Amino acid sequence: MELNELRLVTASNIIKLRTGKGMTQAELGARLNYSDKTISKWERGEAVPDAYVLTQLAELFGVSVDFILSSHDKWEKPKENEVEEVRYSVEHIIALAVIGVFTAFLIAFVTLWLMDIVEWRLFLFALSAAILVYLILICVFKRRRHLQYVIALFVASVFVDVYFCLPTANPWQLFLILVPAEVIVFLACNVKKNHHPRRKKRENS
Repeated sequence: MELNELRLVTASNIIKLRTGKGMTQAELGARLNYSDKTISKWERGEAVPDAYVLTQLAELFGVSVDFILSSHDKWEKPKENEVEEVRYSVEHIIALAVIGVFTAFLIAFVTLWLMDIVEWRLFLFALSAAILVYLILICVFKRRRHLQYVIALFVASVFVDVYFCLPTANPWQLFLILVPAEVIVFLACNVKKNHHPRRKKRENS
Protein backbone atom coordinates (compact mmCIF):
# COMPACT_ATOMS: atom_id res chain seq x y z
CA MET A 1 0.00 0.00 0.00
CA GLU A 2 1.41 3.38 -1.02
CA LEU A 3 1.78 6.20 1.50
CA ASN A 4 -0.95 8.34 -0.09
CA GLU A 5 -3.37 5.42 -0.07
CA LEU A 6 -2.47 4.61 3.55
CA ARG A 7 -3.30 8.19 4.56
CA LEU A 8 -6.71 8.04 2.92
CA VAL A 9 -7.53 4.63 4.39
CA THR A 10 -6.48 5.74 7.87
CA ALA A 11 -8.45 8.98 7.48
CA SER A 12 -11.61 7.08 6.51
CA ASN A 13 -11.31 4.72 9.47
CA ILE A 14 -10.68 7.52 11.99
CA ILE A 15 -13.72 9.43 10.70
CA LYS A 16 -16.00 6.38 10.97
CA LEU A 17 -14.71 5.37 14.41
CA ARG A 18 -15.00 8.91 15.76
CA THR A 19 -18.49 9.61 14.40
CA GLY A 20 -19.59 6.13 15.46
CA LYS A 21 -18.78 7.11 19.04
CA GLY A 22 -20.59 10.45 18.59
CA MET A 23 -17.40 12.40 19.23
CA THR A 24 -16.38 15.72 17.68
CA GLN A 25 -12.87 16.39 16.46
CA ALA A 26 -12.30 18.59 19.52
CA GLU A 27 -13.44 15.81 21.87
CA LEU A 28 -11.16 13.25 20.23
CA GLY A 29 -8.29 15.72 20.32
CA ALA A 30 -8.85 16.29 24.04
CA ARG A 31 -8.70 12.54 24.70
CA LEU A 32 -5.42 12.27 22.80
CA ASN A 33 -3.95 15.60 23.98
CA TYR A 34 -3.92 16.97 20.44
CA SER A 35 -5.70 19.95 18.91
CA ASP A 36 -8.78 19.54 16.73
CA LYS A 37 -6.68 20.95 13.86
CA THR A 38 -4.42 17.90 14.07
CA ILE A 39 -7.42 15.56 14.08
CA SER A 40 -8.79 17.41 11.04
CA LYS A 41 -5.43 17.00 9.30
CA TRP A 42 -5.54 13.23 9.86
CA GLU A 43 -9.12 13.01 8.63
CA ARG A 44 -8.31 14.95 5.47
CA GLY A 45 -5.62 12.42 4.66
CA GLU A 46 -2.80 14.95 4.96
CA ALA A 47 -0.91 12.96 7.61
CA VAL A 48 -0.92 9.63 9.45
CA PRO A 49 -0.78 9.42 13.28
CA ASP A 50 2.42 7.98 14.71
CA ALA A 51 2.59 4.48 16.19
CA TYR A 52 1.91 5.63 19.76
CA VAL A 53 -1.21 7.59 18.76
CA LEU A 54 -2.44 4.68 16.65
CA THR A 55 -2.20 2.50 19.76
CA GLN A 56 -4.17 5.09 21.73
CA LEU A 57 -6.84 5.22 19.00
CA ALA A 58 -7.09 1.44 18.93
CA GLU A 59 -7.59 1.28 22.72
CA LEU A 60 -10.08 4.15 22.67
CA PHE A 61 -12.30 2.65 19.96
CA GLY A 62 -11.82 -1.00 20.89
CA VAL A 63 -10.20 -2.08 17.63
CA SER A 64 -6.75 -3.21 16.54
CA VAL A 65 -4.11 -0.96 15.01
CA ASP A 66 -4.29 -3.15 11.90
CA PHE A 67 -8.01 -2.35 11.61
CA ILE A 68 -7.26 1.39 11.54
CA LEU A 69 -4.62 0.92 8.84
CA SER A 70 -6.63 -1.53 6.72
CA SER A 71 -9.01 -0.60 3.90
CA HIS A 72 -12.70 -1.24 4.59
CA ASP A 73 -14.44 1.11 2.21
CA LYS A 74 -13.92 4.24 0.16
CA TRP A 75 -12.55 7.35 1.87
CA GLU A 76 -14.75 10.44 1.92
CA LYS A 77 -13.34 13.87 2.62
CA PRO A 78 -15.02 15.47 5.69
CA LYS A 79 -17.24 18.43 5.03
CA GLU A 80 -15.47 21.46 6.43
CA ASN A 81 -18.65 23.55 6.40
CA GLU A 82 -20.40 21.16 8.78
CA VAL A 83 -17.50 21.30 11.25
CA GLU A 84 -17.48 25.10 11.17
CA GLU A 85 -21.25 25.17 11.69
CA VAL A 86 -20.96 23.08 14.88
CA ARG A 87 -18.27 25.38 16.28
CA TYR A 88 -20.37 28.41 15.36
CA SER A 89 -23.38 27.07 17.29
CA VAL A 90 -21.34 26.22 20.39
CA GLU A 91 -19.81 29.68 20.52
CA HIS A 92 -23.27 31.24 20.26
CA ILE A 93 -24.62 29.03 23.05
CA ILE A 94 -21.78 30.10 25.35
CA ALA A 95 -22.20 33.78 24.42
CA LEU A 96 -25.97 33.67 25.01
CA ALA A 97 -25.50 32.01 28.39
CA VAL A 98 -22.94 34.59 29.56
CA ILE A 99 -25.03 37.52 28.31
CA GLY A 100 -28.07 35.96 29.97
CA VAL A 101 -26.29 35.99 33.33
CA PHE A 102 -25.40 39.68 33.02
CA THR A 103 -28.97 40.45 31.92
CA ALA A 104 -30.43 38.71 34.97
CA PHE A 105 -28.19 40.68 37.34
CA LEU A 106 -28.96 43.92 35.46
CA ILE A 107 -32.68 43.30 35.94
CA ALA A 108 -32.07 42.75 39.65
CA PHE A 109 -30.00 45.97 39.84
CA VAL A 110 -32.67 48.06 38.08
CA THR A 111 -35.42 46.54 40.24
CA LEU A 112 -33.57 47.47 43.44
CA TRP A 113 -32.77 50.90 42.01
CA LEU A 114 -36.47 51.57 41.48
CA MET A 115 -36.87 50.77 45.18
CA ASP A 116 -34.19 53.39 45.99
CA ILE A 117 -31.62 50.70 46.71
CA VAL A 118 -28.44 51.10 44.67
CA GLU A 119 -26.44 47.92 45.03
CA TRP A 120 -23.49 48.20 42.64
CA ARG A 121 -21.87 45.07 44.09
CA LEU A 122 -24.37 43.07 42.06
CA PHE A 123 -22.15 43.65 39.04
CA LEU A 124 -19.23 42.02 40.86
CA PHE A 125 -21.41 38.98 41.53
CA ALA A 126 -22.55 39.06 37.91
CA LEU A 127 -18.95 38.87 36.74
CA SER A 128 -18.19 35.87 38.96
CA ALA A 129 -21.41 34.13 37.91
CA ALA A 130 -20.70 34.76 34.22
CA ILE A 131 -17.17 33.38 34.53
CA LEU A 132 -18.52 30.31 36.35
CA VAL A 133 -21.13 29.69 33.63
CA TYR A 134 -18.45 30.13 30.96
CA LEU A 135 -16.18 27.70 32.83
CA ILE A 136 -18.89 25.07 33.03
CA LEU A 137 -19.84 25.40 29.37
CA ILE A 138 -16.29 25.16 28.00
CA CYS A 139 -15.90 21.95 30.01
CA VAL A 140 -19.19 20.58 28.70
CA PHE A 141 -18.31 21.42 25.09
CA LYS A 142 -14.66 20.30 25.48
CA ARG A 143 -13.21 23.76 24.78
CA ARG A 144 -10.52 23.45 27.42
CA ARG A 145 -7.60 25.11 25.69
CA HIS A 146 -7.64 28.14 28.04
CA LEU A 147 -9.22 26.36 31.01
CA GLN A 148 -6.49 27.23 33.50
CA TYR A 149 -6.80 30.95 32.78
CA VAL A 150 -10.59 30.86 33.16
CA ILE A 151 -10.30 29.06 36.51
CA ALA A 152 -7.66 31.54 37.67
CA LEU A 153 -9.91 34.45 36.68
CA PHE A 154 -12.86 32.92 38.53
CA VAL A 155 -10.80 32.45 41.70
CA ALA A 156 -9.64 36.07 41.50
CA SER A 157 -13.23 37.29 41.05
CA VAL A 158 -14.34 35.37 44.15
CA PHE A 159 -11.60 37.06 46.18
CA VAL A 160 -12.79 40.46 44.92
CA ASP A 161 -16.39 39.60 45.88
CA VAL A 162 -15.34 38.61 49.39
CA TYR A 163 -13.18 41.74 49.73
CA PHE A 164 -16.05 44.12 48.97
CA CYS A 165 -18.66 42.17 50.93
CA LEU A 166 -16.93 41.89 54.27
CA PRO A 167 -18.81 43.87 56.94
CA THR A 168 -15.60 45.25 58.43
CA ALA A 169 -12.91 47.37 56.80
CA ASN A 170 -11.66 45.85 53.57
CA PRO A 171 -8.44 43.98 54.45
CA TRP A 172 -5.98 44.18 51.56
CA GLN A 173 -4.09 41.30 53.19
CA LEU A 174 -6.79 39.01 51.81
CA PHE A 175 -5.16 39.21 48.40
CA LEU A 176 -1.95 37.70 49.79
CA ILE A 177 -3.85 34.39 49.83
CA LEU A 178 -4.74 34.92 46.16
CA VAL A 179 -1.13 34.46 45.04
CA PRO A 180 -0.67 30.85 46.25
CA ALA A 181 -4.25 30.09 45.22
CA GLU A 182 -3.50 31.07 41.62
CA VAL A 183 -0.25 29.09 41.67
CA ILE A 184 -2.18 26.02 42.83
CA VAL A 185 -4.66 26.48 39.97
CA PHE A 186 -1.96 26.60 37.29
CA LEU A 187 -0.03 23.67 38.78
CA ALA A 188 -3.17 21.55 39.09
CA CYS A 189 -4.20 22.27 35.48
CA ASN A 190 -0.79 21.19 34.18
CA VAL A 191 -0.42 17.96 36.14
CA LYS A 192 -1.58 15.77 33.23
CA LYS A 193 0.76 17.25 30.63
CA ASN A 194 3.85 15.15 31.42
CA HIS A 195 3.07 12.25 29.06
CA HIS A 196 5.62 13.11 26.34
CA PRO A 197 8.67 11.59 28.08
CA ARG A 198 6.76 8.32 28.42
CA ARG A 199 5.97 8.37 24.74
CA LYS A 200 9.64 8.76 23.89
CA LYS A 201 10.56 5.87 26.16
CA ARG A 202 8.01 3.62 24.50
CA GLU A 203 9.20 4.56 21.06
CA ASN A 204 12.84 3.97 22.00
CA SER A 205 12.00 0.58 23.48
